[in-house]
Amino acid sequence: MKLKCAIVDDEPLAIELLVSYVNKIPFMELAGRYANAVEAMKGITETPVDVLFLDIQMPDLNGLELSKMIPETTRIVFTTAFEQYALEGFRINALDYLLKPISYAEFLEACNRALQWFSLAHQQPEQPVRDDDVKSIFVKSEYKLLQIDLDSIKYIEGLKDYVKIYTDDAPRPILSLMNMKAMEQMLPASRFIRVHRSYIVQKGKIREIDRNRIVFGDKYIPIGDSYKQAFLDFINR
Repeated sequence: MKLKCAIVDDEPLAIELLVSYVNKIPFMELAGRYANAVEAMKGITETPVDVLFLDIQMPDLNGLELSKMIPETTRIVFTTAFEQYALEGFRINALDYLLKPISYAEFLEACNRALQWFSLAHQQPEQPVRDDDVKSIFVKSEYKLLQIDLDSIKYIEGLKDYVKIYTDDAPRPILSLMNMKAMEQMLPASRFIRVHRSYIVQKGKIREIDRNRIVFGDKYIPIGDSYKQAFLDFINR
Protein backbone atom coordinates (compact mmCIF):
# COMPACT_ATOMS: atom_id res chain seq x y z
CA MET A 1 0.00 0.00 0.00
CA LYS A 2 1.22 3.50 -0.92
CA LEU A 3 0.01 6.53 1.03
CA LYS A 4 -0.15 9.94 -0.61
CA CYS A 5 0.83 12.75 1.71
CA ALA A 6 1.21 16.52 1.81
CA ILE A 7 3.15 18.87 4.09
CA VAL A 8 1.88 22.23 5.33
CA ASP A 9 4.29 24.56 7.15
CA ASP A 10 5.19 28.25 6.92
CA GLU A 11 8.86 27.46 7.65
CA PRO A 12 10.75 26.42 4.46
CA LEU A 13 13.41 24.54 6.45
CA ALA A 14 10.74 22.53 8.25
CA ILE A 15 9.18 21.56 4.93
CA GLU A 16 12.54 20.51 3.48
CA LEU A 17 13.27 18.33 6.52
CA LEU A 18 9.96 16.49 6.28
CA VAL A 19 10.33 16.12 2.50
CA SER A 20 13.68 14.40 3.08
CA TYR A 21 12.02 12.08 5.60
CA VAL A 22 9.17 11.21 3.21
CA ASN A 23 11.69 10.36 0.47
CA LYS A 24 13.25 7.74 2.75
CA ILE A 25 10.00 5.84 3.35
CA PRO A 26 9.00 3.47 0.52
CA PHE A 27 5.26 3.47 1.24
CA MET A 28 4.93 7.28 1.42
CA GLU A 29 4.46 9.39 -1.72
CA LEU A 30 4.69 13.20 -1.57
CA ALA A 31 1.74 14.76 -3.42
CA GLY A 32 2.13 18.37 -2.30
CA ARG A 33 3.91 20.92 -0.12
CA TYR A 34 2.30 24.14 1.00
CA ALA A 35 3.58 27.25 2.77
CA ASN A 36 0.24 28.10 4.39
CA ALA A 37 -3.14 26.60 5.17
CA VAL A 38 -5.02 28.61 2.53
CA GLU A 39 -2.76 27.21 -0.20
CA ALA A 40 -3.13 23.74 1.26
CA MET A 41 -6.92 23.92 1.30
CA LYS A 42 -6.98 24.57 -2.43
CA GLY A 43 -4.29 21.99 -3.19
CA ILE A 44 -5.91 19.20 -1.18
CA THR A 45 -9.26 19.86 -2.86
CA GLU A 46 -7.63 19.40 -6.27
CA THR A 47 -5.27 16.59 -5.23
CA PRO A 48 -6.63 14.61 -2.26
CA VAL A 49 -4.13 12.94 0.06
CA ASP A 50 -4.26 10.18 2.64
CA VAL A 51 -2.03 11.85 5.24
CA LEU A 52 -1.49 15.54 5.96
CA PHE A 53 1.54 16.63 8.00
CA LEU A 54 0.21 19.87 9.38
CA ASP A 55 1.82 22.72 11.32
CA ILE A 56 -0.51 24.55 13.72
CA GLN A 57 0.65 28.14 14.11
CA MET A 58 0.36 29.77 10.69
CA PRO A 59 -0.97 33.14 9.48
CA ASP A 60 -4.56 33.70 8.25
CA LEU A 61 -5.74 30.14 8.85
CA ASN A 62 -4.08 27.94 11.46
CA GLY A 63 -3.63 24.18 11.33
CA LEU A 64 -6.41 23.37 13.79
CA GLU A 65 -8.88 25.37 11.73
CA LEU A 66 -7.75 23.70 8.50
CA SER A 67 -8.00 20.23 10.03
CA LYS A 68 -11.75 20.76 10.58
CA MET A 69 -12.29 21.63 6.90
CA ILE A 70 -10.61 18.74 5.12
CA PRO A 71 -12.33 15.45 4.20
CA GLU A 72 -12.53 12.75 6.87
CA THR A 73 -10.67 10.40 4.52
CA THR A 74 -7.51 12.48 5.08
CA ARG A 75 -5.76 11.67 8.34
CA ILE A 76 -3.87 14.39 10.23
CA VAL A 77 -0.41 14.28 11.80
CA PHE A 78 0.27 17.57 13.56
CA THR A 79 3.85 18.87 13.43
CA THR A 80 4.36 21.78 15.79
CA ALA A 81 6.69 23.36 18.33
CA PHE A 82 3.84 23.93 20.82
CA GLU A 83 2.69 21.09 23.05
CA GLN A 84 -0.30 23.01 24.46
CA TYR A 85 -2.38 22.07 21.42
CA ALA A 86 -2.07 18.33 22.06
CA LEU A 87 -5.49 17.98 23.74
CA GLU A 88 -7.20 19.78 20.87
CA GLY A 89 -5.34 17.51 18.46
CA PHE A 90 -6.68 14.49 20.32
CA ARG A 91 -10.23 15.84 20.05
CA ILE A 92 -9.78 16.26 16.31
CA ASN A 93 -8.79 12.59 16.24
CA ALA A 94 -5.34 13.19 14.78
CA LEU A 95 -3.23 10.11 14.10
CA ASP A 96 -0.22 11.64 15.82
CA TYR A 97 1.17 14.83 17.32
CA LEU A 98 4.88 15.43 16.68
CA LEU A 99 6.80 18.12 18.52
CA LYS A 100 9.58 19.99 16.72
CA PRO A 101 12.44 19.33 16.30
CA ILE A 102 11.12 16.10 14.76
CA SER A 103 13.52 13.19 14.43
CA TYR A 104 13.37 10.70 11.58
CA ALA A 105 12.52 7.92 14.06
CA GLU A 106 9.48 9.85 15.34
CA PHE A 107 8.36 10.66 11.80
CA LEU A 108 8.75 7.04 10.69
CA GLU A 109 6.71 5.85 13.68
CA ALA A 110 3.88 8.25 12.75
CA CYS A 111 3.99 6.99 9.14
CA ASN A 112 3.84 3.38 10.29
CA ARG A 113 0.84 4.26 12.44
CA ALA A 114 -0.85 5.81 9.39
CA LEU A 115 -0.09 2.73 7.31
CA GLN A 116 -1.57 0.49 9.99
CA TRP A 117 -4.69 2.67 10.20
CA PHE A 118 -5.30 2.58 6.44
CA SER A 119 -4.53 -1.14 6.25
CA LEU A 120 -7.20 -1.83 8.88
CA ALA A 121 -9.66 0.57 7.26
CA HIS A 122 -9.32 -1.11 3.86
CA GLN A 123 -9.25 -4.67 5.12
CA GLN A 124 -12.01 -6.68 3.46
CA PRO A 125 -12.47 -10.22 4.79
CA GLU A 126 -13.19 -12.78 2.10
CA GLN A 127 -15.91 -14.33 4.22
CA PRO A 128 -18.22 -12.78 6.81
CA VAL A 129 -16.58 -12.85 10.22
CA ARG A 130 -18.56 -14.76 12.82
CA ASP A 131 -18.79 -13.49 16.38
CA ASP A 132 -16.81 -16.49 17.60
CA ASP A 133 -13.93 -15.65 15.25
CA VAL A 134 -13.33 -12.20 16.74
CA LYS A 135 -10.59 -12.42 19.35
CA SER A 136 -9.51 -8.79 19.68
CA ILE A 137 -10.29 -5.24 18.61
CA PHE A 138 -8.16 -2.21 17.75
CA VAL A 139 -8.92 1.14 19.39
CA LYS A 140 -7.17 4.48 19.20
CA SER A 141 -5.82 5.83 22.48
CA GLU A 142 -3.34 8.69 22.96
CA TYR A 143 -2.42 8.75 19.25
CA LYS A 144 -1.76 4.99 19.23
CA LEU A 145 -3.69 2.04 17.91
CA LEU A 146 -3.99 -0.52 20.71
CA GLN A 147 -5.01 -4.14 20.24
CA ILE A 148 -7.21 -5.31 23.10
CA ASP A 149 -8.02 -8.98 23.69
CA LEU A 150 -11.76 -9.43 24.09
CA ASP A 151 -11.16 -11.96 26.87
CA SER A 152 -9.64 -9.22 29.03
CA ILE A 153 -12.52 -6.72 28.77
CA LYS A 154 -14.81 -6.51 31.78
CA TYR A 155 -16.99 -3.55 30.84
CA ILE A 156 -17.04 -0.29 28.88
CA GLU A 157 -18.24 3.05 30.20
CA GLY A 158 -19.41 5.83 27.89
CA LEU A 159 -18.59 9.50 28.58
CA LYS A 160 -20.09 11.67 25.82
CA ASP A 161 -17.59 11.37 22.93
CA TYR A 162 -15.23 9.05 24.82
CA VAL A 163 -15.31 5.49 26.11
CA LYS A 164 -13.37 3.97 29.01
CA ILE A 165 -12.50 0.30 28.52
CA TYR A 166 -11.93 -1.60 31.77
CA THR A 167 -9.83 -4.75 31.47
CA ASP A 168 -8.50 -7.45 33.78
CA ASP A 169 -4.85 -6.76 32.98
CA ALA A 170 -4.56 -2.95 33.19
CA PRO A 171 -4.55 -0.84 36.38
CA ARG A 172 -6.35 2.02 34.62
CA PRO A 173 -9.07 2.02 31.96
CA ILE A 174 -8.13 2.63 28.32
CA LEU A 175 -9.55 5.95 27.10
CA SER A 176 -10.60 6.22 23.46
CA LEU A 177 -12.28 8.95 21.42
CA MET A 178 -15.37 7.01 20.30
CA ASN A 179 -19.09 6.99 21.04
CA MET A 180 -20.91 4.06 22.59
CA LYS A 181 -22.77 3.16 19.40
CA ALA A 182 -19.49 2.72 17.50
CA MET A 183 -18.06 0.72 20.41
CA GLU A 184 -21.10 -1.54 20.53
CA GLN A 185 -20.83 -2.26 16.80
CA MET A 186 -17.20 -3.39 17.23
CA LEU A 187 -18.06 -5.97 19.88
CA PRO A 188 -19.60 -9.41 19.15
CA ALA A 189 -23.18 -9.49 20.42
CA SER A 190 -22.72 -13.11 21.50
CA ARG A 191 -20.27 -11.96 24.17
CA PHE A 192 -21.24 -8.40 25.09
CA ILE A 193 -24.51 -6.79 26.10
CA ARG A 194 -25.48 -3.17 26.56
CA VAL A 195 -27.21 -2.77 29.91
CA HIS A 196 -27.41 1.02 30.16
CA ARG A 197 -27.03 4.09 27.99
CA SER A 198 -23.51 4.41 29.43
CA TYR A 199 -22.44 0.79 29.94
CA ILE A 200 -21.62 -2.36 27.97
CA VAL A 201 -20.57 -5.47 29.89
CA GLN A 202 -19.04 -8.81 28.91
CA LYS A 203 -21.61 -11.49 29.65
CA GLY A 204 -19.06 -14.05 30.81
CA LYS A 205 -17.58 -11.63 33.36
CA ILE A 206 -20.85 -11.12 35.28
CA ARG A 207 -20.56 -12.79 38.69
CA GLU A 208 -22.98 -10.84 40.87
CA ILE A 209 -26.21 -8.86 40.43
CA ASP A 210 -27.41 -6.80 43.36
CA ARG A 211 -30.74 -4.93 43.29
CA ASN A 212 -30.83 -4.26 39.55
CA ARG A 213 -27.09 -3.52 39.41
CA ILE A 214 -24.18 -5.56 38.11
CA VAL A 215 -21.30 -5.73 40.58
CA PHE A 216 -17.65 -5.57 39.49
CA GLY A 217 -15.67 -5.31 42.75
CA ASP A 218 -16.55 -1.91 44.20
CA LYS A 219 -18.18 -0.75 40.94
CA TYR A 220 -21.96 -0.99 40.60
CA ILE A 221 -23.30 -0.79 37.06
CA PRO A 222 -26.99 0.11 36.77
CA ILE A 223 -29.33 -1.73 34.40
CA GLY A 224 -31.34 0.85 32.48
CA ASP A 225 -35.10 0.46 32.06
CA SER A 226 -34.92 0.31 28.27
CA TYR A 227 -32.27 -2.46 28.42
CA LYS A 228 -33.82 -4.46 31.26
CA GLN A 229 -35.90 -6.88 29.18
CA ALA A 230 -32.99 -7.88 26.93
CA PHE A 231 -30.84 -8.39 30.02
CA LEU A 232 -33.51 -10.53 31.70
CA ASP A 233 -33.83 -12.62 28.54
CA PHE A 234 -30.06 -13.21 28.66
CA ILE A 235 -30.16 -14.16 32.36
CA ASN A 236 -33.10 -16.54 31.87
CA ARG A 237 -31.32 -18.31 29.02
